[in-house]
Amino acid sequence: MTYSFVENSNSKTSKSSSGLAPELQGIYRSIPESISHVPHESFELPATEHELFGTGSADIDIPRWTHFPEVPDDDAPARKARKALSKDEERRLFLRFNYARYRLGELTDKQRKRFSGRRSEEMVRWYQHVQATQASIVDANMALVMAMARRTRIPHVDFPELVSEGNMALLRAIEKFDVSRGFKFSTYACRAILKGFNRMATKTGQYVQRFPTEFDPEMERSDYDVLKHQIQQDNAVDDLREVLSANRANLTDVERTVVTERFALASGGKKKTLSEVGRQIGLTTERVRQIQKKALAKLKTTLNEEYLAA
Repeated sequence: MTYSFVENSNSKTSKSSSGLAPELQGIYRSIPESISHVPHESFELPATEHELFGTGSADIDIPRWTHFPEVPDDDAPARKARKALSKDEERRLFLRFNYARYRLGELTDKQRKRFSGRRSEEMVRWYQHVQATQASIVDANMALVMAMARRTRIPHVDFPELVSEGNMALLRAIEKFDVSRGFKFSTYACRAILKGFNRMATKTGQYVQRFPTEFDPEMERSDYDVLKHQIQQDNAVDDLREVLSANRANLTDVERTVVTERFALASGGKKKTLSEVGRQIGLTTERVRQIQKKALAKLKTTLNEEYLAA
């Protein structure tokens, strides 16, 4: 069953001027607009509120949840086994949780029709009951989430992600569990948590199929340096061709031929080995190497003087 709380045009003004203490006003504004609950036949009885929340109602001892109990403190004494809730304690907790939501839903429905400052105080009180009881149920069943997460293995999913999904499934199970059916909550919650894990495995598998490699910005290589080097190399070759065509380095004809053929500086040319150039001009490979060395020294001097001088 769901009660809807729809704000009217002046509801925000009413909330801020409802006479509540500042800290209670924040709680009041955080009350959801839609309040649902799991019905129970006892909720219509006048004595139910006193039985569940009255001064004579039995207290339920909820053991304090300790995160990561498998890693105890060095100096801490041995921890006793966690006490499980009895069937009656579990039943009373869920009746409290749904009765508080039932009363809150009624109040929000009336508040929508006609605003009342006194009613807003009741809404805050019942909303606090809802939150406190829900926290007790979660605290009593967190070990179930941890146990199932430790037994589950999903590729590409870390343990904290499993725990997070298990927690969300636990909260959804608490919202929908009907204690009147006689089942233990752990049975219902286990199925809900497993369904959550299965949905997570399906989504993760689909994601990995579409994106087999995870994007890492640090591994993305920029082509700026490559392009810059290529531009500099092309400019240097153009400068060298210009020096060769005007023969500003005072090379001999043999030296110009050796450099041009060796480094494919002619248009559409192909680089040749020392021996290939030697056969072309009728000299030994060693002699071609000597001529190349001398020609390159002349070219380097000319290029430094004409293009690199400050």
